[in-house]
Amino acid sequence: MRLKAILADDEPNILRNLQAVIPWDELEIDIVGTAKNGLEALELCEMHVPDIVMSDIRMPLMDGITFVQKLREINEECTVLMVTGYQDFEYARSLMRVGVSDYILKPINYEELENSINKLANEMRERKISHLEEQMKWGKMKNLAYEKILQDVLMNYTEITTHTLLPIDNMDLETLTYLFAMIDVDNYSQKSLPWTEQERKLWNFAVRNVLQDSLTDEQLKFSVLQMREGEWCLLIQWEDADESQVQAKLNEIALRLQSNVLQSVKLGISVGFFPVAVGLHQLSETYRKLQRFFQLNLGKQQCVLIYKESKELSDASNSLWFLVEEIVAGLKQLNRGKTEDALNRLKLLLEGLPDSSFARAYQMLHFLILHLLRELREMNSVDIHEEEQIWRLLDKSECIQHLLQVMVQLVAIGLEGTNKKKNSELLMAAAKEYIRTHYANDFGIEDVASSLGISSSYFSLLFKQYFGETFVEYVTKHRMELAKSMLLLSDKSITEIGKSCGYLERRYFTKVFQKFTGEIPSEYRDKRKDVK
Repeated sequence: MRLKAILADDEPNILRNLQAVIPWDELEIDIVGTAKNGLEALELCEMHVPDIVMSDIRMPLMDGITFVQKLREINEECTVLMVTGYQDFEYARSLMRVGVSDYILKPINYEELENSINKLANEMRERKISHLEEQMKWGKMKNLAYEKILQDVLMNYTEITTHTLLPIDNMDLETLTYLFAMIDVDNYSQKSLPWTEQERKLWNFAVRNVLQDSLTDEQLKFSVLQMREGEWCLLIQWEDADESQVQAKLNEIALRLQSNVLQSVKLGISVGFFPVAVGLHQLSETYRKLQRFFQLNLGKQQCVLIYKESKELSDASNSLWFLVEEIVAGLKQLNRGKTEDALNRLKLLLEGLPDSSFARAYQMLHFLILHLLRELREMNSVDIHEEEQIWRLLDKSECIQHLLQVMVQLVAIGLEGTNKKKNSELLMAAAKEYIRTHYANDFGIEDVASSLGISSSYFSLLFKQYFGETFVEYVTKHRMELAKSMLLLSDKSITEIGKSCGYLERRYFTKVFQKFTGEIPSEYRDKRKDVK
């Protein structure tokens, strides 16, 4: 890692000697400027933002202490090395208090100077690497928080208000618009049947990596969110309101994604996208529209589909899709009454269909059974033997009545599966204990869900139903309460308290704390300690 340095001395001979004698290139340091007084040095520092500044202590126009004080106003990080005469020795030592890292006495011992520069340069590199690692952690935390917010919005688990959104570099999420695409592995239910749970996770992980890698070079701000096994939503921040530009861009992206996934993972995918950019408040409904639209395009294989409104879609409240969604919702909520009511309404709807609609209804019901099967798999409410039994029944089904019997049996498996599960109250009690004992750790929703043996999406639903707030909101609120207690009851530093509450980066901890209390941590502590 190369560093930048500026040299300042009012004696031209010393400047020439410093440039010639010290092996700057070997030390991987570039001299980006030289100055003959403190004012010039300050201007160069503003222009080049150096890592190291080597300066004489006595220079015209601006002395050493004034120069360092001014420098610290524009650059807190750079290392300052002062050169001084014996008569200024105590003065030089006093500069250590205002941000000078080391000093060298005149006449200059160049070997000693080289060793000092090498030492300071290595320390600077360690700080820069550490800072870079912190930035990467901070970036990862921001991305995880941002993606979790988007996923909760898509699943309609959270209200969109300024109070529920976490501070993410002051992003105003409510003003953003997105290109929205949904990606589905063709015939995923059938293809994944012989795979073990571990194999399914590996395949899904591989597909998601290919989707992300395919877009990285585009320099787009995007998120790939897995909604369930074999299904992802792609959201791209987009400001252009031109509909033709949206469709052209998404079509280009869709074809590339299909080609890359087929080549890398040997799986065919279909991509459906919404023809216009949508805002945060429209994401959940757009996701549901695309899901229904996929189901109405039966037998799709490596298709690129543009969403179009139709009577079947607009009349969703009376459709097979809506009733199957009601069944899914009832199973997820462990609500037998709601599930059975939706199933009975589905039976009545099928019995009242005109003969002309039977062929279409048969196809729809067949695909909706697969949809329900995938949802039950997400909830861990169906085992491999029960799934194989459903497939055997599907293969033998020749009419709507047969499919209805399969649907009834699948719902019974789902109800039995939820009964066999741990009670939701016990699950949430275990989740609460996990969170309480892991506040200081970097954990996410996937970690808690995995410890409970359920999927992340199902965990999110149960959590919101039980606690009345999303996982991120709950964890953040309780971390803030812990932080407030520690600020008042301990003498730990702000950084240490942040880390104890799970925030590795002080800047992010401060922003979140201020968001929830209206004060930065130091203000909160000082005000209340004064009251005491």
